[in-house]
Amino acid sequence: MRLGPLDDTQREALADLLGLDRLPDARPSVPLTRLEEAVTELSGRTVREIVSELVGPLGDRAGERRRQRDERAELWTWLARHETVRAQPALSDWAATCRAAGVVAGSAEHTRTLLTDALKVLAALPGQAEPLPVFAARVLSGRAHALDDGTPLSALVLRALVTVYDTVPPQSAAERRALWTRAGVADDELSATVLVGGLRPVGDGLLARVATACTEVGQATSLTLAHVRYPGEFILSEAPESVVHVVENPSILALALRRFGPCCPPLVCTSGWPNSAAIQLLRMLADHGAALRYHGDFDGEGIRIAAYVLDKTSARPWRMTAADYRAAVASSPHGPQPGASPRHRGTLSWPRSWRSTIRPWSRNWWLKCC
Repeated sequence: MRLGPLDDTQREALADLLGLDRLPDARPSVPLTRLEEAVTELSGRTVREIVSELVGPLGDRAGERRRQRDERAELWTWLARHETVRAQPALSDWAATCRAAGVVAGSAEHTRTLLTDALKVLAALPGQAEPLPVFAARVLSGRAHALDDGTPLSALVLRALVTVYDTVPPQSAAERRALWTRAGVADDELSATVLVGGLRPVGDGLLARVATACTEVGQATSLTLAHVRYPGEFILSEAPESVVHVVENPSILALALRRFGPCCPPLVCTSGWPNSAAIQLLRMLADHGAALRYHGDFDGEGIRIAAYVLDKTSARPWRMTAADYRAAVASSPHGPQPGASPRHRGTLSWPRSWRSTIRPWSRNWWLKCC
């Protein structure tokens, strides 16, 4: 420890303290171990105890830095391993951007609270066609304005939705509202629809009558969110378990109806990213005993949609492994050859059983599998 400049009185006091045989320089360097030994020998107390008595409690800056570093490391580990992030692998990119941005207001605890709220919101999406304040109040314990435009939580959730949907960040209030609408918030009960075919529910409810009437003539039906929300009397099947296949491309539904007509097996089409009507219909079918089996494209977008459907419903992958894809390509001489998957923003983490270097292939394979 370097001292000084010291006057003569201070030099004499330092020499007495350390037991020196001559006065030290005006700017001496004092070994801390020697100072500790001298103070302990004279007073029976440590330097820290003496200084704390003179100037008050001393902080441990090095220890505090270590504690903060450990808290941040634990925070990002917790986020990366959170069940909501693991359920939708695309969210690992969002978690990485959160880590790169660092803690909010210098506090790991405050950041964890904010991230916890964001994860609650993401887990509750798609919404139930509620206005944003109503959705926020329901999910966030009455805090109706927590997701208002411009709040840190709203920005955090929208950043996650941009990653999930692999779209460009919204630049205006209108674009942000459009992104919320895509996630099922502030939808109306008529604009959110889902395509179904081959569905023959039993009952006199509106949904059952509409779906059955269309199935009997080999046609698809477009159910609105209102149909799904207020189905009336609805029994899926007399059988102990019904299998409902779920796909993302309307062309598959059209080809299936063309081939099978009134005998088409139960099929739900999400038309790309499933909206609130699609998710609520799948949940309702599962509640009535249906076993949901999902198949979609193998490109990056298709894998993200599949992960989303599997996270939001009880659906399970159907012929979605890398081995299934390779077998289908090998059996189809006109199909595309294996190659690099479409590039995703950052690194796309696919579920382990789906990982492969593959390209999307012909939608006709679904019909072959039937």
